[in-house]
Amino acid sequence: MHTVVRSATRTVTIGHDQPFCIIGERINPTGRKKFQDELRAGDLSSVEADVLSQVAGGATMLDINMGAPLVDEADMLAKSVILAQSLTDLPLCIDSSVVEALEAGLSVYQGKALVNSITAEDERMEQILPLVKRYGAAVVALPNDEEEIPDDPHARLELVRKIVTVATQEYGIAIEDIVIDPLAMPIGADSTLVFKTLETIRLIRDEFGLNMTLGASNVSFGMPDRHTIGSVFLPMAMTVGLTSAIMDCRTEQMVRAVRGGDLMLGNDEWGANWIAAHRARLAAGTA
Repeated sequence: MHTVVRSATRTVTIGHDQPFCIIGERINPTGRKKFQDELRAGDLSSVEADVLSQVAGGATMLDINMGAPLVDEADMLAKSVILAQSLTDLPLCIDSSVVEALEAGLSVYQGKALVNSITAEDERMEQILPLVKRYGAAVVALPNDEEEIPDDPHARLELVRKIVTVATQEYGIAIEDIVIDPLAMPIGADSTLVFKTLETIRLIRDEFGLNMTLGASNVSFGMPDRHTIGSVFLPMAMTVGLTSAIMDCRTEQMVRAVRGGDLMLGNDEWGANWIAAHRARLAAGTA
């Protein structure tokens, strides 16, 4: 199953037989006081710098989130989408918990965006799925509801069934435009949580064949040497069905791990991307 997203001039296809889709996470003010201060002052210079650094790091898409206290999120998200599209032709993931901000971002976006996100909560689906349909977007969906984030992978799968049924049958969303976030939980909190995430991915792939993404940094939260943990986790998740991740693509260690995973899974024909990246590093080192 292929999920297709587009900018005005570039198409990216996410799928189990495609190279892993790296969604750059950096354009997000969470935990970045200086960035938040800039946004409150209407300054988008960090957005520009983050776009360029993530493109250089090997991003396939870019996630844009403008959620910060005392920021006009709808206005800043629309302006950031326009700015990002003036700097790169990579497709964008428009990320907000505020419906008005999502609509503002979608209204100025050129192409087919990925919307982040809905849950299995009825109210959340009622608010966002009409926007997804109206703007012809794809959508990230999380298997949690009003009551909990289920611990049991089979309970998460049941919520995926609900989301797929509602999105496709009530709102006419194409099933291939639903990208599931199986909910990566921190291994530092409970050493069984990563296994449960991997099992959730496997169950979703086996039943629906859907594409999946997640916040890669969630797994290593609170642990030392987080990049190594992420570099181990992502190829493991790829083998059971993960096809993209929202991650810090400026971290070469993690990007290399993903590209190595593509090579081993047969999604890098003749190793062309792996060899090209190696040669580029050698050339940069020589320069």
